[in-house]
Amino acid sequence: MDLITLSRLQFAFTTAFHILFPTFTIGLAFFLVIVEALWLRSRDEMYYRMYRFWVKIFALHFAVGVVSGITLEFEFGTNFARFSQYVGNVLAPLLAFEGMTAFFLEAGFLGIMLFGWNRVSPLIHFLATCLVALGATLSSFWIMAANAWMQTPAGFEMVDGTLLVKSFREVIFNPAFPTHLGHMILAAYETTAFAIAGISAWFLLREQHVEFYRRSLKIALIMAAVMAPAQGVIGDLKGLVTARHQPAKLAAMEGHWETNTQGGAAFNLFAIPDMGAERNRFEVSIPNGLSYLITHTRDGKVQGLKDFPKEDRPNALITYWSFRVMVGIGFLFIGIMLWALILAVRKRIYDTTPFLKTLVLVQPLGFIAVVMGWITTEVGRQPWVVYGLMRTSDGVSPIHAGNVLWSFIVFIVFFGIIGSSYFYYILNILRSGPDMTSPIPPVQMPSGMRPVEDVVKEV
Repeated sequence: MDLITLSRLQFAFTTAFHILFPTFTIGLAFFLVIVEALWLRSRDEMYYRMYRFWVKIFALHFAVGVVSGITLEFEFGTNFARFSQYVGNVLAPLLAFEGMTAFFLEAGFLGIMLFGWNRVSPLIHFLATCLVALGATLSSFWIMAANAWMQTPAGFEMVDGTLLVKSFREVIFNPAFPTHLGHMILAAYETTAFAIAGISAWFLLREQHVEFYRRSLKIALIMAAVMAPAQGVIGDLKGLVTARHQPAKLAAMEGHWETNTQGGAAFNLFAIPDMGAERNRFEVSIPNGLSYLITHTRDGKVQGLKDFPKEDRPNALITYWSFRVMVGIGFLFIGIMLWALILAVRKRIYDTTPFLKTLVLVQPLGFIAVVMGWITTEVGRQPWVVYGLMRTSDGVSPIHAGNVLWSFIVFIVFFGIIGSSYFYYILNILRSGPDMTSPIPPVQMPSGMRPVEDVVKEV
């Protein structure tokens, strides 16, 4: 394989491995905020036990995410040095802000969150949990701003061949950013909710710590009930933004080749795009469906891939199917939550074995959807590394392909070791189960401080 392909594969492999961990830490931090608030409000020791159990899993994911994230950032220089030099004035400050605000906030209060139960007041501990959750969200804010800028660059000017920032506000809040960030945050919350629900359902089926995992499952399902439909709404808005600013990507996502001039554009429910033949080998279509989705009219115009030069087209086969897998999982989650709603009305969630088994089976699908979403986003942007400004072929480092190949092999081994260690420790935590015997710390507030319940209600 050539230098460009190897560099892209190595970066994609590192990204796909890394993104699994911050996705879970963002969602689990939010879950822990809810659990600790319930503990402070109700004084029910089950919520305290729940926090102490899930925070162990949070700490492990945080650690692996940091290690893999550092490796990923180095690849900007090793694999895409020309790109880094070209966009350095724009993207370097965003990545620096991510470190100085988000990472420092998380790292600074993580110690209190993990070890501060008997050392600080309940209010300070709860504040630490909230700040770690805020740091996780801030991290996604800056990373999504950087990636969204690569999709829809704005707020810059070109001076003697150099990109300079004209408006940081426009750089950060570029056209793709709002839906880009919302889509990722909701994906993290939804993925985490179904992961916790799947783990809880597994132990309920085995009748272990029944009351504990019933509580965990209940909170997770409430999260999922909110996030699953919300993700569908934000996904639709994101599609509209893509149609407006990256029409070639949208055409690849939908396997849409010919721009409709008479009548509406068909929605290809199932298709096999063929880049060489410039058509779909097989397709099952809904007449006018794509026009309704994108323009909300029966005969709205939607650009086809043939409107773009061959060298400017993304790979339609990969983009089409990665998008279909992601959307399919999203609708599956919505269907599961409708099932959960029916069972909740009948008060049969915890004793319906098929439902619990379904939650166990779909547990990893959220992570698969996240990876598929990133494949859609990144492959759909090709051949541009910065849309309309710089091609990926112009952004790679001027090194021999063999250097990338051997480092890629080393990375596969390295991440294989990290991944194996992760599964070893995560399975140990799950097998050990919650600690139901350790003493509960006092929750009385120091004299002169306001009652915790009042503060929690305000928060």
